[in-house]
Amino acid sequence: MSGVISRRAEDYLRTIYEIVEQRGFARVKDVAREMNLKPSTVVEMVRKLHKRRLVNYEKYGGITLTPHGREIAESIKERHETFRRFLEIILVPREIALKDSHILEHQLDPKTILQFSRFVRFITESAERPKFVSRWLEQFKEYCKREEADQSSTARE
Repeated sequence: MSGVISRRAEDYLRTIYEIVEQRGFARVKDVAREMNLKPSTVVEMVRKLHKRRLVNYEKYGGITLTPHGREIAESIKERHETFRRFLEIILVPREIALKDSHILEHQLDPKTILQFSRFVRFITESAERPKFVSRWLEQFKEYCKREEADQSSTARE
């Protein structure tokens, strides 16, 4: 089997990871519900992930991540959270940020992802966050409010 993991397989690993973190294990029906899929579709992918030694799975049993699967899932989750946080920093509404971070986590070069991660940590970690960053964020919020107000007044004219 190839070492490359498809975007769809990454989605499964992240979903399984999140469920396992909450419950200790995942079931096919949990993954199906979370991903809005049919259980038969989930079983098919879980079997593939099992063959690749990324999950532990027995028919009618729970699903857990192998150490390698967990490592990959944690990396995927971290990418997702980085993009969600970045989008929220630039004032994208949370619901949209969740959806768009899912798209970005699969699309960008690893070096670009690394720089996004560094930027988000720089902006959000208070010990390293310079005071100008806080002022800059406040000014950005005010700028966005003015832009929205200008767009609203232009739309009414």
